[in-house]
Amino acid sequence: MFMTKSSLRAVLGAVTLALLQPLPAEAAGGDHISIAKQPWSFAGFSGQYDKEQLQRGFRVYRDVCKACHGMKRIAFRNLVQPGGPEFDEEAVKALAASWDNKITDGPNEKGKMFERPAKLSDPILGPHKNEAEARDTFNGALPPDLSIIVKARTVEPTAPWYTHIFLMARDILTGYQEAGADYLYALLMGYKDPPAGVTLGDGMSYNAAFPGHQIAMVQPIQTEGSVDYSKDDSGKAMANYAGPKMSMEQNARDVTAFLAWAADPSLNDRKRIGWQAMLYLLVTTFLLYLAKKRIWARVKH
Repeated sequence: MFMTKSSLRAVLGAVTLALLQPLPAEAAGGDHISIAKQPWSFAGFSGQYDKEQLQRGFRVYRDVCKACHGMKRIAFRNLVQPGGPEFDEEAVKALAASWDNKITDGPNEKGKMFERPAKLSDPILGPHKNEAEARDTFNGALPPDLSIIVKARTVEPTAPWYTHIFLMARDILTGYQEAGADYLYALLMGYKDPPAGVTLGDGMSYNAAFPGHQIAMVQPIQTEGSVDYSKDDSGKAMANYAGPKMSMEQNARDVTAFLAWAADPSLNDRKRIGWQAMLYLLVTTFLLYLAKKRIWARVKH
């Protein structure tokens, strides 16, 4: 059967509305949760990580998240490499040596395992030696490793099925790959008092962005902010500091950007090489076209 003009207008209207809507996520039980897109510096085809933001984000991870979560797929040396936070190498060596969770190594000459301070080549470990110890500490809950948490999380579109292909096309044309970062930021900002009539389970917190809205993780970043960037690690005010002020929103945004880098540390190089490859292909195509025109110029068609 052919669609009538009114039916076609209705479908096109629904598609247009879906394309203009912010990306939503669907929570357990069919509860729709709106996850808004955020203006990340690394978004799009040409976006790049902001080194200063990554450094601030690592401070939030170290001072807040490290108490529960590790990053075992990231080594201390990665904090020094180009395209990331690019900390001073000697400072990272000192940081690794002072890291709370030591590295289990060995066996030694007596066949015994031993613990030693971390080095640049070692992973950034969380506070627990194994999963059983972590679950025992958190009453059965297991804090996830944060190395690739941004890639492991996303948002689920709830628009009508016939608009999904257009939404996918929109994401391809805009280079949208930040769904995990958008969700994580919404999660960190989503802690609220439960609405009337909602009863939370023991040890659970209400989170507007979490599917089901009950999450075992307590609010990690305080409402007024948890990390003051204008002070150094000893608590002294830094002279001539001109960066952002402490706030929950700023802390959440910075640590999300840092975790996005941890999940995709080669993004800067990948996008740079991609643009170079596109330029090379464009120039090559033009030169091949000129060569073809010259070779076939005297041939009658």
